[in-house]
Amino acid sequence: MFSQRQFDTFAGESGLAPAPPDALGLAALAAAVRAEVGKHADWSDTAQLVASALERHLPSPGILTPEQRSGDPETYKSEVIHSEPDGSFSIVALVWLPGQVTPIHDHVTWCVFGVIQGMECEELFELDEEGTCLVEAGYRVNRTGDVSGFAPPGDIHRVRNGGDRTAISIHIYGTDVSRVGSSVRRYYNLPVQPSTSAA
Repeated sequence: MFSQRQFDTFAGESGLAPAPPDALGLAALAAAVRAEVGKHADWSDTAQLVASALERHLPSPGILTPEQRSGDPETYKSEVIHSEPDGSFSIVALVWLPGQVTPIHDHVTWCVFGVIQGMECEELFELDEEGTCLVEAGYRVNRTGDVSGFAPPGDIHRVRNGGDRTAISIHIYGTDVSRVGSSVRRYYNLPVQPSTSAA
């Protein structure tokens, strides 16, 4: 078996066609997610069930073609790699160059994600009681192999590549992103206040 570095070197040698994505790995992941979503649990429980499925079937970057793994210098890339025919979920690959960041946002449905290369830093926020500003609610670093999930409400966050190499993550959303266009419910352009809780 090749390491990721060996795989990238092998695929990039002149005269060799790029290696195809790991179709079997994607099919296994989609089947595992389908089984968990089919339990028709509430959003919070579904996120936990799908997170467990993603932990068991977390793919390597080889699930993407070399072109898909390359970043865009303008913004992070998002590519739908699987849409369930009944619209119940979709699997999306996000590719981030160092320093690239999302706006602060929340989601229309549950979301589960796993980092398959590099690291992603996630800032969490809450709306204040008046709804006029955001309050810092937490911070976590997700490294290669980490899996996390959440369900609205309470899913306001911002994600950035805080590392020095391209980061890649697999996101699973409880909707057909290819049909609705985005998993984002709302972008927040509000002042941010530090947390008032004791350290």
